Amino acid sequence: MNQELLRIVDSIARDKNIEKESIFNDIEMSLHSAARKFYGEAEDVACSIDRMTGDIQVNKNGTLIDYREFGRIAAQTAKQVLIQKIREDERGSILEEFADRQGQIITGAVARVEGNALSINLGRCEGFLPKSEQIPGETHHVGERIRCLVLEVRDVGNHVKIVLSRSHPDFIRRLFELEVPEVQEKIIEVKALAREAGYRTKIAVSSIDTKVDCVGACVGVRGSRIKNIVDELGGEKIDIVRWNESSQVLITNSLKPAEIVEISLNFELGRATVVVNETQLSLAIGKRGQNVRLAARLTGWDIDILTPGEYSKGLDDLEKAMRTIEGVDDKFIDRLVALGIIDLRDLQEVGAEPLVKELELTEEFAQQVIDVGREAGKRVEEEDKARKIADAEAAKQEALLAADAATTSDSSTESTGDSTGESTGDPTASESPSEHPELTGDAGTGQAEAQGIDASEPASSN
Repeated sequence: MNQELLRIVDSIARDKNIEKESIFNDIEMSLHSAARKFYGEAEDVACSIDRMTGDIQVNKNGTLIDYREFGRIAAQTAKQVLIQKIREDERGSILEEFADRQGQIITGAVARVEGNALSINLGRCEGFLPKSEQIPGETHHVGERIRCLVLEVRDVGNHVKIVLSRSHPDFIRRLFELEVPEVQEKIIEVKALAREAGYRTKIAVSSIDTKVDCVGACVGVRGSRIKNIVDELGGEKIDIVRWNESSQVLITNSLKPAEIVEISLNFELGRATVVVNETQLSLAIGKRGQNVRLAARLTGWDIDILTPGEYSKGLDDLEKAMRTIEGVDDKFIDRLVALGIIDLRDLQEVGAEPLVKELELTEEFAQQVIDVGREAGKRVEEEDKARKIADAEAAKQEALLAADAATTSDSSTESTGDSTGESTGDPTASESPSEHPELTGDAGTGQAEAQGIDASEPASSN
């Protein structure tokens, strides 16, 4: 019984996560290659290993031979074949293991920093974290343990390439599953997620159990759960939004903390027009448009933010244009607005087909409405452009007048100051030490001498 061979096979199988049967097959193939190398390709050679005892048998033309007589060159061939086969088995094992873990979070240590990319030690192999999949602004050092999402697993030639990510939206989803038991148990479901890595994330959640508050469970007691996630992301802001099947309610929730006045949905264009007060405009749009951009991605709607004045102007322009068409009344305009058409731009983009289908208009009348809207839209656009040019010119003239007024004021101030200094006879203005060198000196000394006190000696307290 070859106990040594059985022990080695068992050790390799455990270390490299390879099936024992695969290792036995590899040894048999390596011995077969060595025998063919020693005896020649024409010989009929067969090799087998007893899986229970580890005994090796090599037959040549049906006759049992001793494999120990193969020699150094044949043994070297067997070694090379065995190493190659075991590496292939290990690569296949790694590929299978990490393919099953694709989309999951894995923890590793930074092994090397290669330019802007990182090599992460995952134990049996290394993962690759490119710059594009890192969170902007984060820095890592060798030996640091980090968590990443297994984004992609590829078999590239002689090794397995494992691409990791920390900026992918699913990384947030998996972190919530780790930190919030209700999410992992499917009591709370992550319905939608929009992320700008390193800056802000919006996540919409809902609960299948009415007794479980989905937002409160994700935040945790005193924010403990969400704090762990934010710390893992390096301070990235996370907005937890309550999911709702109603698009209007969902859009309202996604734009919080901004207060919404009105929402108009255009299903044909997939556009939502949101009206907010002037004081809420910057809050709804967010820094560099981040809030409305993430809300649009979260809800799936193209969101336009308007003030009440802009919204009313669009409706007024639409109504004026439609009033020029014979047969158009208030009811028709109300039906247009109910369809989500609130300005001339919407009317041009939506086309005649939805008007025929939804408003039951004739094709000729629908086309007339579109044509009138198009012409009115061009006219309004030209008027707006002319108004902007006029406002810019007026602002420019006002700035020039203000600059001229400031220059004139400075000149008159200097002139008044000069004349005042010459005419009033003020000793401070006319006899300053800087203007009369002969009067320069210690002012304190001069005053002391005038009072009959020697300034060179300290005054007595008596």
